[in-house]
Amino acid sequence: MSPTEARALLARLLAAIAPEVDLDALDPAVPITDQVELDSIDVVRLVEAVHAETGLDIPERDYPAVATVEGFVAYVTARAGQAPDPS
Repeated sequence: MSPTEARALLARLLAAIAPEVDLDALDPAVPITDQVELDSIDVVRLVEAVHAETGLDIPERDYPAVATVEGFVAYVTARAGQAPDPS
């Protein structure tokens, strides 16, 4: 998965969880939860949605790695090719 595809994935998943979030308005280096009102359940829903769409499992210990836009993009880009096909 390319960085552009990973960013588009994040935008699409966030839109389903928190439609008021404008990904382009976020500082990519600041944790998303520090910029918008997402609670821990929303974060879990995001991680579950990533798994459902890509087959990529994000363990809880890696949640800090995907907390920012740039961290999410880097993490998913690096690991999405290693995930099993979800179909």
